[in-house]
Amino acid sequence: MTAPLFPLFADLRGRTVLVVGGGAVARRKVAALLDAGAQVRVGAPELEPTLSEWASSGRIEYVPGVFEPAWFDGAWLAIAATDDAASNRAVASIGEERRVFVNVVDDAELSSFQVPARVERGPLQIAISSGGGAPMLARHLREQLETQFDESLGALAGLLTRERARIRARLPGLQARRRFFERVLAGPIPSLLRAGDQAAAEREFDAVLGGGRGENPVGRVALVGAGPGDPGLLTLRALRLLSEADVILHDRLVSPEVLALARRDAELVEVGKQVGGDHNATQERIHTLLVDYARAGKRVVRLKGGDSFVFGRGGEELEALHARGIEFEVVPGITAALACGAYAGIPLTHREHAQSVRFITAHCKDSDDTLDWAALAQERQTLAFYMGVAGLEKIRDRLIAHGRAPGTPFAIVENGSRPEQRVIVGTLAELPELARLHSVRSPALLILGEVAALAGKLHWFGAAPLGAASTAIAHEDLAQAA
Repeated sequence: MTAPLFPLFADLRGRTVLVVGGGAVARRKVAALLDAGAQVRVGAPELEPTLSEWASSGRIEYVPGVFEPAWFDGAWLAIAATDDAASNRAVASIGEERRVFVNVVDDAELSSFQVPARVERGPLQIAISSGGGAPMLARHLREQLETQFDESLGALAGLLTRERARIRARLPGLQARRRFFERVLAGPIPSLLRAGDQAAAEREFDAVLGGGRGENPVGRVALVGAGPGDPGLLTLRALRLLSEADVILHDRLVSPEVLALARRDAELVEVGKQVGGDHNATQERIHTLLVDYARAGKRVVRLKGGDSFVFGRGGEELEALHARGIEFEVVPGITAALACGAYAGIPLTHREHAQSVRFITAHCKDSDDTLDWAALAQERQTLAFYMGVAGLEKIRDRLIAHGRAPGTPFAIVENGSRPEQRVIVGTLAELPELARLHSVRSPALLILGEVAALAGKLHWFGAAPLGAASTAIAHEDLAQAA
């Protein structure tokens, strides 16, 4: 078995590195070396345009011609990036003679060092190497790690680097420093940096280092949109927060597949509003739970279906947190209209059919009918009704009464983006009857407008829409059963 490579991070600032080759591969290597502060010497018969520009501006040293051993003079490292096997072998051979480490691109046997796949977050770097034997595997792992580590880790690494001397002076003992770092990483500083609040993060750091924060500092709340149900539609930030949360307060309609992504030992608390219940009382309980958990030092995720700011009462929850001095952040989710339209093959706007789209709910705080029906009945717009399953007759009657054509197409998308998705299509005149015939249940979203007719030919996810043919069959089945 071949011995493993010894991992090493090289300081190349101000040091000469030789790159043999002038094509696109060489350009990528040169760019990485310049980022590391190296003085790059490029030798090749000719250069591709970007390398040529860098040579003209003095960013790199260019040596024209065919490889010569003198190119190695003063070099600390060398990279052979030509498409000529003989030239690459010559570079490797001279490097061996001069005791200069050489990487021959895509040739592990000739190489004395490998360039790893890297994940970079400021001064923090994660390097992955297969020893040159399986570079595609290393790149695949890098892509996975890219999704797991937030960009704010760079700011955190920078903060800890700048404060290293002060930390060691304040906490000379190893155990004390370890406990300090555990408090920093488990506290609000990473979340503050993720939210872009560098000043607040530094104030919190000073307080923790000075002993002004106990083992259980005040926590923080993240208001996270869970999207329509498909866990693949979560944002990367939402996924990271779910993996960090101590407590997750979630709505009833958040899918089990999304909840399964939470940290294994996170406390899951369902706070969904039941049909017919006192929604205001439930909302007040949610506010109380958010504040109580945060004040207990917990990292709290308030997980809401769709997007928290689209008919999700997210604004009310942030107002409650703000009034009590609890810090928070907001991570948007894909709202139901966008997801249901996309998964049903319905573009919400279309140059030939709809130049605007309206998101509508009949569930207002003080009235169940404050909508401008005359404006909603206008043509060449798409209407997306949230929580409208129980009021389909009213929607049909009001729109037709205010001038919307009875033949306007509609689509009801039930369980949008989930494996059990169903799409029922028809015309406005028959809307409530078709919904009853097909036993439509929540969660479902109504899309009304000319674009809804496109579901028949543009659907791509799940079963085909239940349209006129399926409706006729269903009527026949009901008649036979009677």
